Amino acid sequence: QVELVESGGGLVQAGDSLRLSCTASGRPLSELSMGWFRQAPGKEREFLASITWDTYERKYGGSVAGRFVISRDNDRNTLRLRMIRVLPEDTATYFCAASVHPNDELMEAKNYFAWGRGTQVTVSS
Repeated sequence: QVELVESGGGLVQAGDSLRLSCTASGRPLSELSMGWFRQAPGKEREFLASITWDTYERKYGGSVAGRFVISRDNDRNTLRLRMIRVLPEDTATYFCAASVHPNDELMEAKNYFAWGRGTQVTVSS
């Protein structure tokens, strides 16, 4: 029932900043905890960041190294991921996802019930 659509990906250079967006429909974003994941060819899906529906508590994956910021705009049903000082290693397909699990369970992909199709981010050196 919940549909998620990512946008904002593209080809950028190392050191650039980029903002990804995820628009939700079918259910108000205010009722959903949300997460960002990425997956590169030949690699497992990697947790990047999450934000809870009620307290806006945030978690970040260890590989982010302080360069990513997750935020939400419930009035626009939009989840965002701000990426700064991007690196070639950030090249991947980025997915947003929705969950009803508590904050301490949002690092696991299995705890999300709806996913977008992804947006490609390619970082050149």
